[in-house]
Amino acid sequence: MSGRLVLDSFALVSLFHREPGWRTVQSALYEQARASTTAIINWINWGEFLYIVRRRVGASRANDTLRLLEQLPVDLYPVDQPLVREAAEIKSDYAVSYADAFCIATARRLNGTVLTSDTEFRAVKHLVKIRWLTKEAGKPEGRDRSLRHDREDRR
Repeated sequence: MSGRLVLDSFALVSLFHREPGWRTVQSALYEQARASTTAIINWINWGEFLYIVRRRVGASRANDTLRLLEQLPVDLYPVDQPLVREAAEIKSDYAVSYADAFCIATARRLNGTVLTSDTEFRAVKHLVKIRWLTKEAGKPEGRDRSLRHDREDRR
């Protein structure tokens, strides 16, 4: 895999809640640790992960989850004005969430591979490399609603 592994919030939510594809995330992070490298999550996607976990399990357990995340081979990537601009341009051109646009912009900047099960990324598979958490997520047709976070989580 060339470039960096860039995590979408879906990857971390899948891992911590043992949702479909969590073993793929676990394996990918193991590969990172074995290679003495780190995966990347930008601050926007980190925030998205935090609010989803906090809504699901409450503030105390969300804080415990963040402490566990700090032990993984994952680095936080800063968000600067050029990244915000690129994310805004991606969001204006493609049917992806604003947070997903930041993940895409980060992957493009780092020549990275996005790790996700979010089917919205199908719309930008020509812009970035994608490593799908499940085979179903990467299929070109149809949507497996079980792979999407609750609508409430996406707001």
